[in-house]
Amino acid sequence: MARMPKEHLEARRRQILDAARRRFIRNGFHATSMQDVLTEAELSAGAVYRYFKSKDDIIAATAAEALAELASAFEADEADDGARPPDLDNIVDLVLAVDRPPLSGSLESAQFLVQVWAEALRSPSLRTKLKEVMAEARGVVGGLVARHQQRGLLPADVPAEHVADVLMALVDGFLVRRAVYGHADSTAFRNGMRALMSAPAQATQ
Repeated sequence: MARMPKEHLEARRRQILDAARRRFIRNGFHATSMQDVLTEAELSAGAVYRYFKSKDDIIAATAAEALAELASAFEADEADDGARPPDLDNIVDLVLAVDRPPLSGSLESAQFLVQVWAEALRSPSLRTKLKEVMAEARGVVGGLVARHQQRGLLPADVPAEHVADVLMALVDGFLVRRAVYGHADSTAFRNGMRALMSAPAQATQ
């Protein structure tokens, strides 16, 4: 039997994952059956099972891609980090990396990421991967915060990683708002972040 070209195999795998993702977004992971994926992909069971042994394998593959999209948004900024002095907009821009490619303006990407987070409650392996991705993003944000503190532009008495945790929570909230409400105003989000981060620190009583 002749072997299929690598390009054909990759295209078929892509076809399956894209179809599964569309169904998962519409119906959720567990309300989507393997037959739903077959129907959406317009493929036979044999064609799909050649690439994935089960629906859980497809869930894992689509979730891994979603997390890679999220991670790549922060990796691009990390590469540019040394080319410019840190200022407030650097941090705001970095947090809003989720509003640029590959995630920019994509309601589907936000909806799918929220489902991935929910699935992480059930899947220990996915939860571990999610923690790894977010830890890397937190490290990038924390590095910028630390440089900001060194210039005296943020209070230095709060650990940079604590500030990074809050900023990453804002990222989560931004994506959830987009997923649930269908939009999130990045301009308003940016203005609010700048106002909060430039506000003078209050003395502790």
